[in-house]
Amino acid sequence: MRKIQMVDLKGQYNAIKDIVNPDIQEIIDNASFINGPKVHEFQKNLETYLDVKHVIPCANGTDALQIAMMGLGLKPGDEVITADFTFAATVEVIALLQLTPVLVDVNPNDFNINIEAIKKAITPKTKAIVPVHLFGQVANMEAIMELAEAHNLYVIEDNAQAIGADYTYSNGKKAKAGTIGHVGSTSFFPSKNLGCYGDGGAIFTNDDDLAHIIRGIVNHGMYERYHHDVVGVNSRLDSIQAAVLNAKLPHLDAYNKARQAAAMKYDAAFKNHENIEIPFRKSNDCEGNCATCDCHVFHQYTLKLNNVDRDGLVKFLNAHDIPCGVYYPIPLHNQKAYADERYNEADFPVTNDLVKTVISLPMHTELDDEQIEFITSKVLEYING
Repeated sequence: MRKIQMVDLKGQYNAIKDIVNPDIQEIIDNASFINGPKVHEFQKNLETYLDVKHVIPCANGTDALQIAMMGLGLKPGDEVITADFTFAATVEVIALLQLTPVLVDVNPNDFNINIEAIKKAITPKTKAIVPVHLFGQVANMEAIMELAEAHNLYVIEDNAQAIGADYTYSNGKKAKAGTIGHVGSTSFFPSKNLGCYGDGGAIFTNDDDLAHIIRGIVNHGMYERYHHDVVGVNSRLDSIQAAVLNAKLPHLDAYNKARQAAAMKYDAAFKNHENIEIPFRKSNDCEGNCATCDCHVFHQYTLKLNNVDRDGLVKFLNAHDIPCGVYYPIPLHNQKAYADERYNEADFPVTNDLVKTVISLPMHTELDDEQIEFITSKVLEYING
């Protein structure tokens, strides 16, 4: 059996290296390292894939979130509502811009931001909502957009974990994750479903004026060299990373299908076990069969354990050379950097439970049946005693 890895980037590279290597060499030969032709080519190709008017590449996913907020003109003291159960980058940029983060609880099934919790958190100072499409499944964007319209709020999608996922409206209409709010952001960190070989990110919007502002922000506030029209940052996707992403983009749907196929095999092993909750799928089209839709693209395959020593299971799997992850072990409202007396533990029952009970198993495009069988057998061996 091949060594089990949490993410197998080398195996994925081997399948596309005949495309990637010449493109990288061409960039080196031409010295077109910044804003070269490959960046523009990737931008156009991603716009087509997502069916969105504007993709603005940038240096990383955290920058993408920050630049989106800057582009919307949010001011210090403005309140921004987001999920408590997510990676710190989401709230980090809110704090960096001297906005006021407002953390709310998530759903117990899909772990995405809870609509009722958003409603309770809205105040006259609220200016934006940041739904995080956690682990590869889109938040309830229809309800979020209705709330935003009713309260005149911006919606900034954190799509770092769900690129390629579909959201299905109640009328059957579909849209790609990241293209539904006023602006969306994503990360191309190597382990993402669409990842480069370094750092990278992008911002998406259908708003022409907002896109224009953001294009200036990512390049020191310049639209014309040495003319700084807005306060900007230095955040550009380099050409080598764009070449890698351009090679991978035509395979993104296949990559996501491979992840879904692995998830279904995990499901089959764990289904109906009283101590294991397999990942929830919300789409009416899915009915538990990922082959029929793209509502969940499984950036992570995350189980919720009931009456199981989660940390003991982590140690057991590691002892058998099976990597795993706990995403996330500490709620954001309990992180030292973001602790605030406004928060009441009673407002976060789901998050406070998840941090003690979730575990993510290896998930990537190169998982094979032998590896999945070994992983699932060891999980069940530990849980069944």
